[in-house]
Amino acid sequence: MRLLLTSAGVSNPSIRDALVDLLGKPIADSRALCVPTAQYGHPMCGPASAWRFITGQTPLPMCDLGWKSLGVLELTALPSVGERRWVPWVREADVLLAAGGDAMYLCHWMRQSGLADLLPSLRDTVWVGLSAGSMVMTPRIGGDFVEWTPPTGGDSTLGIVDFSIFPHLGHMPDNTLAAAQRWAAEIAGPAYAIDDQTAIKVTDGTAEVVSEGHWKLFSSEP
Repeated sequence: MRLLLTSAGVSNPSIRDALVDLLGKPIADSRALCVPTAQYGHPMCGPASAWRFITGQTPLPMCDLGWKSLGVLELTALPSVGERRWVPWVREADVLLAAGGDAMYLCHWMRQSGLADLLPSLRDTVWVGLSAGSMVMTPRIGGDFVEWTPPTGGDSTLGIVDFSIFPHLGHMPDNTLAAAQRWAAEIAGPAYAIDDQTAIKVTDGTAEVVSEGHWKLFSSEP
């Protein structure tokens, strides 16, 4: 799977170009499924914000980019639908667009639904994450970002990539560089702090920062 891990969606031409490169064809020729599930786990989100994400009624460009087709993949529904129905939907999509919200809630339902197990076989599919939709692909999110607590506890996520992400750097009062440094010390592994004009493009396990803004890499090396 190819990844475009963003803080605030496809927010500038550089990130859009990275997306087109990952797709290997124009956005207008690409079929998308959006995943709003993370919205339901975060106290600042809910049905209204999920609708705004799906319909592109937000300042965070994802679903409104001009896709050939756009569908909704709600992970909480998948266990009751059955894999014979939903797996073909996912395999036919060129890109999965994961909303922000609560990364732990999203991680839980990716595992419960079976989507997490399917990901390694999606060699040509692009995953575009927005905030929590990006953080879910990392090994850990850090205690500062845990709102919804999974049954197993902790802050571990899918570990598809080997680094963690601190999103919205400088965008919110609490998301300062000093806060990111404290967070990175807790993570104790490679970690990026990225602002809303930055994304991390991952191809064949290699990460590349795409930015028209500000970011910082915190290394675990002494």
